[in-house]
Amino acid sequence: MLVLMIVIGASTTFVVGTALEWRLLALTGIIPCLIQLLGLNFICESPRWLAKVGYEKEFYNALKRLHGDDEDAVTHEANEIQDYLQTLEHQSNATMLDLFQTKYMHSIIIGVGLMMFQQFGGINGVAFYANQIFTSAGFSSSKIAIIAFASIQASSTGTFLGCFIAAISFLMKIFVGSFAIGMGAVPWVLLSEIFPINVKGAAGSLVNLEHWFGAWAVSYTFNFLMDWSPSGVCAASIIFVNKVVPETKGRTLEEIQASINS
Repeated sequence: MLVLMIVIGASTTFVVGTALEWRLLALTGIIPCLIQLLGLNFICESPRWLAKVGYEKEFYNALKRLHGDDEDAVTHEANEIQDYLQTLEHQSNATMLDLFQTKYMHSIIIGVGLMMFQQFGGINGVAFYANQIFTSAGFSSSKIAIIAFASIQASSTGTFLGCFIAAISFLMKIFVGSFAIGMGAVPWVLLSEIFPINVKGAAGSLVNLEHWFGAWAVSYTFNFLMDWSPSGVCAASIIFVNKVVPETKGRTLEEIQASINS
């Protein structure tokens, strides 16, 4: 759902950008920001954060909102959270330098590694240089190329069906679609699960720094590497995930931490 919303927004921007100058296009970004601001009123606070700051009543209310009428699930998760927070009471919030301690190293390797493979797979290079890619593939108009790429993004995530005449369109559809259901979404979900609560802020900053540095590096060099294939990076990412990244499905954050630290 995350990547579905991202590519819908990106596709809309690509299409609208063919009719608006870049200043007006930038201003249209205010609209989704306002919608997002209003939507924050419907999101409950994190139960772990509420427990950490001592808001007991709000803590249980948040768990009940998430679990519904399942009192056993609420009680079980509440006890796990309380036990985990007790182990963190003697630990201060980590700084950026603290992240390189041995006890956090596995989580940092997972986070930084996933973001590195995500970016060096070349997705942002494809997006930013879509105009040149389609023009070199034989499209006569840059606007047609941009609209085609927007269609590829949207159709890759199931928003509408379509077939494209050019073979390059089909190949890019596979590439963008595969990224959307895999490395595009999953690393962001894992980042919220693999770091202990006392290092989430600093660790999230470090991983995002690496993420956008990778995006810049790929975007800066992609124009010089139009014949470069990211297949080697993609193959390495499969090995990395298989050997380093733990399974998180059906596990609580506390169980994930125990698995990483074992």
